Amino acid sequence: MRKYLLTIVVVLTLNAGTMWGKDVPRIVNFINFVRDIEPRDEEITQDVLYETTKAEADAIHKYGFRGTWLLQYDALIDSRYLTMMKEEIAHGCEVGGWWEITQPHVEAAGYKWRGRFPWDWHADKGFSVGYTQEERERLVDVYMQKFKETFGRLPNSIGSWFLDAHTLAYMRDKYGIEACCICRDQIGTDGYTLWGGYWHGAYYPSRLNAYMPAQTREGQIDVPIFRMLGSDPLYQYTSGVGGAVQSVCTMEPTYENAQKPEWVRWYLRCHTEDPALGYTYFQAGQENSFTWDAFKAGYDVQLPQIAQLQREGKLRVETLIETARKFKKKYPVTPPTACSAMEDYTPNRGRTVWFNSRYYRANVMWEGDRMGIRDIHVFDQRLESDYLRGVCTSNKCFYLTLPLVDGCLWSTADDMASLRFYAQTADGRLTELLGGEPKITQMKGGMRIAWPLKGRNADIIITLKENQLRATCSDKKLKWCMQLNVQPQAELPFTSIEGRKITARQKDFGYSRTLKRGIFEDMRHTRKWAYRIHPEKNAIEMNL
Repeated sequence: MRKYLLTIVVVLTLNAGTMWGKDVPRIVNFINFVRDIEPRDEEITQDVLYETTKAEADAIHKYGFRGTWLLQYDALIDSRYLTMMKEEIAHGCEVGGWWEITQPHVEAAGYKWRGRFPWDWHADKGFSVGYTQEERERLVDVYMQKFKETFGRLPNSIGSWFLDAHTLAYMRDKYGIEACCICRDQIGTDGYTLWGGYWHGAYYPSRLNAYMPAQTREGQIDVPIFRMLGSDPLYQYTSGVGGAVQSVCTMEPTYENAQKPEWVRWYLRCHTEDPALGYTYFQAGQENSFTWDAFKAGYDVQLPQIAQLQREGKLRVETLIETARKFKKKYPVTPPTACSAMEDYTPNRGRTVWFNSRYYRANVMWEGDRMGIRDIHVFDQRLESDYLRGVCTSNKCFYLTLPLVDGCLWSTADDMASLRFYAQTADGRLTELLGGEPKITQMKGGMRIAWPLKGRNADIIITLKENQLRATCSDKKLKWCMQLNVQPQAELPFTSIEGRKITARQKDFGYSRTLKRGIFEDMRHTRKWAYRIHPEKNAIEMNL
C-alpha cells in the first residue's frame, strides 16, 4: 500500500524567496474563542470578557480582516454575544463553536455538573473526554440545537484544546461539521499533553484517535484539524525538556515575544519567505479570558505587519472554514507539508525544518555548525486513544503518537537528544561532523536538505518524502554513520533494535520500522546512546 518515491531533480533553491512565496500559499486565520465566565480571577467579570471580545473585533475590522469566532456554550446563551456575532457575520466573519464544557451546557443536557466552578478547565470536567459517549452525543445535540435556534443555521467549525474522535465523528456525521482546530503540541501546559502529532497546518484524524493522523481515507474522519497558536518553530519544542511542563513560545498576543516588533517580523518572515512545502499556516488571535489590557500590545504589533504582508500578496487572511474547504478540495488525505526557519533571533544560530505527512513527522535542527534530527514520530491510525471509549478521570489529559527520536522528552537542558552524523576515524573512533549553511530545496512531495561539511569537499544530503527518510553523503569514500544520543534516565520505548528493524511499544501498542538501506546497532547498554545506524552503499533509507 505504501509507495516509495524516487529522488526528483531539484527545482527550487533557498535563495529564490519570491518563488517560494508564489508556489506555496501562506495562510493565517484569526481565531478568537469566547467564554462568558472566568473563575480564576474575580476581577475578570462578564463585562470585562465582553468588552475584550468587542475590542478584538474592532481591532480586526480596523484592518479589514475577517475572523473566526468560536463561542463556548455560556457565551452562546448570552444575548449580548448574539447581537455582536450577528454584526460579525454581517462583516463576513465566521461564527462557530468552542468545545469546552460548562455548567449551563451540562445542565441543559439534563446532567449534573461535577466541576468546581461554572467553567472548570480540568480535563475530566471541562472537556468532552470527561464524559461517556452517550453524554458526549447529548452535549453535541444540545449545543447544535441552541446554535441553530440562535443563528438560524448550524456551525461549520468547532475548536477545542483537544477533542475526542467519537465527538468529532458524531459532529461530522450528524451535523456536517467541516473544520476543527486544536491546541499546538505541548507538554503539561494547563495539565494537557499533546505530543508527537502533526506539527503545523492540518491533518485528517483517525476515527480511533483524533490526535493521530490517518493513513487511509477509510480510516479518517473527513474533517481537517488545524493546529492552533502559531508555535515558534525553533524554541517551542524545547521550552521544557525531560517531561517538564513547557512554557509558551507562540504568536499568542499575551506572550512577551509576540508583543515585540522584531520577533513578530521574524516569525512572519519564517512563514512567508522561508522554504516550505504545500502551504504554511498559523493562527492568530486570543481567548477573551486573557483580557484586552493584557494582549492589546500584541495586537498593535501583529495586525499592521500582517496587513502589510497581505497587501504585498505574501500572506492570505482567511476564516477557518474558508481554509478548511480549500484544504479539503485539494487534499483527499493528509498531505506532506513542511515549514522552516532559516534565521535565528538569538545568538544560537539556530535553523530548522519541520516536515509532516500522514505517516510521520520529522524535525531537522541546526545549532551553529552542528546538525541533528531532533524528532521523528510515526503515525498509525490503528492506535486507539484512551478516550475513544474510556472516560478521563484526571485533571490531566494525554494524547501521544509513536516516537523514534524525541529530542524533548529524552533530553535534559545539558544533554539534548538528537540523531546526529559522525565520521569514523582510522582507529575506529567517532567524531561528530560539523558543517555550514544548509541549502533547502523543494521536491515533488518532499524536501531535500544539503549540508556542506566543514573541512571536507562534501555534503550530507537528507531527503524527506511522504513515507521515507533518506540520508547520504556526496563523498562516497567517507566512513560515516548516524547515532542517537539520549540522557541516561530517558524512558525509551524500544523493545528490540537489530539488523534492519527497530521495534518499540507505547503502552500496549507495538510498532516497528525497517531500513530499506542501512543497519541498526543497539547502543542502549551505554546509557548514553540509544542506537547507531550504519549506511549501506553510502545511504541510509528508513521506511516510515
